[in-house]
Amino acid sequence: MERCIAAVGHDIPERPTIQIEAGEVVDVAERDGEWPAFVFVTTQSGSGWVPARHLSAASGSAIVLTGYDTTELPTAVGEVLEVVERDRDSGWTWCRNAAGREGWVPDRTLDIA
Repeated sequence: MERCIAAVGHDIPERPTIQIEAGEVVDVAERDGEWPAFVFVTTQSGSGWVPARHLSAASGSAIVLTGYDTTELPTAVGEVLEVVERDRDSGWTWCRNAAGREGWVPDRTLDIA
């Protein structure tokens, strides 16, 4: 089991998370300026940032090719986390904390071996 340490704390945004499923139709808006792999999508259940490669189109109406969960994990400096899944293309890692809570954490805030 791979572990990493939060070198910088990560605060999560004040918006509800969404989970999109393969085959779902979403509306794609702008690309993120800070995280260029991500586009803003709107679904019937909400909206959030999703890697563009998970969608059939980079703008307008798109079909979800691969499901995605926008949940982020808040971290504190020095916190030890378990790496569940790395997404090098987007620059984020899905981690689990000691309490068992999971979510995405930006790679630039982690010390990853």
